[in-house]
Amino acid sequence: MTNSWRFSTLADRHRALGSNLEDWSGMGTAWSYDGDPMAEYMAIRTKAGLMDVSGLKKVQLMGPAASQVIERATTRNMEKLMPGRSVYAAMLNDAGKFVDDCVIYRTGPNAFMLVHGSGAGHEQLSTYAQGRDVSMRFDDNLHDLSLQGPLAVDYLAKHVPGIRDLAYFSHMQTSLFGKPAMISRTGYTGERGYELFVRGQDAPMVWDRILDEGKEMGIIPCRFTTLDLLRTESYLLFFPYDNSEMYPFENEGPGDTLWELGLDFTVSPGKTGFRGAEEHYRLKGKERFKIWGLKLEGTNVPGNGAPVFKDGKKVGVVTQAMHSPLNNHTIAIARLPVDCANDSTRLVVNCETHGEIAATSSPMPFYDVEKKRRTAKG
Repeated sequence: MTNSWRFSTLADRHRALGSNLEDWSGMGTAWSYDGDPMAEYMAIRTKAGLMDVSGLKKVQLMGPAASQVIERATTRNMEKLMPGRSVYAAMLNDAGKFVDDCVIYRTGPNAFMLVHGSGAGHEQLSTYAQGRDVSMRFDDNLHDLSLQGPLAVDYLAKHVPGIRDLAYFSHMQTSLFGKPAMISRTGYTGERGYELFVRGQDAPMVWDRILDEGKEMGIIPCRFTTLDLLRTESYLLFFPYDNSEMYPFENEGPGDTLWELGLDFTVSPGKTGFRGAEEHYRLKGKERFKIWGLKLEGTNVPGNGAPVFKDGKKVGVVTQAMHSPLNNHTIAIARLPVDCANDSTRLVVNCETHGEIAATSSPMPFYDVEKKRRTAKG
């Protein structure tokens, strides 16, 4: 934790569960617990699990120019985002390359909250906020507890009136256990889930009470890295771990286009004027690689960075892999040549631990392809 300058009020809870609080984005984060991470994966896929994702950075923007700042800094159109709704967005640099992603919450006519990870999101917003009629505040007191899984709504319905009517990517200002909270129907698992934004002083009580009351329903605490198992199935990228910042090009600096990452859907139709827009549109059709899926034979899981070969020649790299006994598949997210972005190319992954693993290219997501679970109603 030598680099940590942000602190979760749940740190003692994580230590008690066996975490060493590894640094992520400046905060000691529960990358590991004692016990089996697969049990946590199974809980979220079949029941529910509770995670502390407070390491995500929360930025409040308020004022007449707030929407214009976000319009310049991100790929989304704020005029179509109404209070109570949120949207997933990307941020680019001048070269049209991805530098961060975020979820934008509109909390009022001139009020927004952006939640982003370890990329350059805060610097991007600061650049466009300078000299404008907007107040920008980094809010680290606000903690983010993520309750994910098919039973999450059943638990919350006991305490939050109207929670069953909350639509996907909507949020509500409410109370939880007598404390103020914003509850958002978002997450990073591919399941129906909720993020509970509560004050730091309330987070330990909320954490304890959910785990105590939810125990009989099978709700358990989950480490941060359980998300890697879930996101692999659900095609959810994690900057910089799937990016060229981690796997650099041989003769180029870091930076991937939205076309290469499959994130071009984050650009609102017809939108111009955001940072990197001209280069973004110019680079369409000039992809150097594609983020794509692999279906692997057997149950052995290759490590991150395992090279991918085609006809004996290295052509790509695995960025994240997992085996699911629940869904009976071994799968991976990979950086592959454009001509392998299909569902039929035979490849080989060379794993240091398990040797050669036969693989076939595959579109993603691998799980809940029609996204019916995360968007379910009632």
